[in-house]
Amino acid sequence: MNLESPKVSISKSPQEVFDFLTNVENFEQIMPESKQKFEKLAVDKFLFQLKGMPEIILKQKEEIAPSKVVLGAASDKLPFTLTANINENGGSTETQLIFDGDFNPMMAMMIKKPIQNFINSLAENLEKL
Repeated sequence: MNLESPKVSISKSPQEVFDFLTNVENFEQIMPESKQKFEKLAVDKFLFQLKGMPEIILKQKEEIAPSKVVLGAASDKLPFTLTANINENGGSTETQLIFDGDFNPMMAMMIKKPIQNFINSLAENLEKL
């Protein structure tokens, strides 16, 4: 299952956006309003829970400064990645979030809309930085 957020324009440099996204504590600032729990577990790992959803642990998997940050599920039960593609766009920075998960068709059908809403909300909140 592959989902994409809209591309958002952020009035910061690509390096500033990259630095923001590689500090896991900053994800609390861009979480949707439905966030019930957020906890930094390590320098590269955090736990969050949205209303009506289970707790999810995300871990930084890959960083390519200043153009890409990849987070992935720390558990093999729900294998997925969340990638932030960061590109300079004439004085501002264009960023898009891409969710890629390996789920059975029934699970994919159940979680597609909540995940799409989640990554759209993250992108909208990034745009407000």
